[in-house]
Amino acid sequence: MWDNSLVLMYRGSHSHGTHIPNSNPGSIDDTDIFGVCLPPRDYFFGIKTFDQFECKEGEWDVLVYDLRKFIRLVEKANPNVLNALWTPEKFYIRNTDLWRKLVVSRDIFSCKKIYHSFCGYAYGQLHKMENMAYNGYMGQKRKGLVDKFGYDTKNAQHLVRLLRQGVEFMRTGKLVVERPDAEELKQIKLGAWSIDKVKRVASDLFKEMESAKNESKLPESVDAELVNALTVEITSTHYAKR
Repeated sequence: MWDNSLVLMYRGSHSHGTHIPNSNPGSIDDTDIFGVCLPPRDYFFGIKTFDQFECKEGEWDVLVYDLRKFIRLVEKANPNVLNALWTPEKFYIRNTDLWRKLVVSRDIFSCKKIYHSFCGYAYGQLHKMENMAYNGYMGQKRKGLVDKFGYDTKNAQHLVRLLRQGVEFMRTGKLVVERPDAEELKQIKLGAWSIDKVKRVASDLFKEMESAKNESKLPESVDAELVNALTVEITSTHYAKR
């Protein structure tokens, strides 16, 4: 799989500049690795299938998508995968010419769909934060912080970041992954904001997001034929070399 990867990179708190090391007692961050690959020829042309690879061990959390699944999620403006196209190269572990081709063409994915996807994810973070939902995804350390502050501070940080990124994207068509407000976001994650302040700021950002959408000059959706042609070009080039 690694030999067939188009890109491997650090993502999440590392790429956002909000990572809090384990030496800090308030740290609840993993080290997230994200990749995009094209599987071996027999998976592509035969009856074998590959969609994604996931592995979590200790603080390491690895996720690798098949290129076609990645493209489908980017078309829907999924914030978790859209980030990859705007992640600065200094966070790359592996890079290839085919990934560079995709990055050069990333503006074709800029559209107003991001309004609903980013707002949807932000509302999800708000719901988790307000309801103190443990839901199995939290370790004991994170549950302890929820009990300490009365809400999930990590969800709060995601909520504010997502909405700020969404407003920026609606206005510019660009996704700012490495955050200029990283220090403030880290403080949110460490519990420096009250839940009332988080909700007040989020409420203002939801309104700002709607205004940005109404004023945005982005197209309503992506050009599916253009996206398909790019995917075909990258895929055929990849397998022609094998």
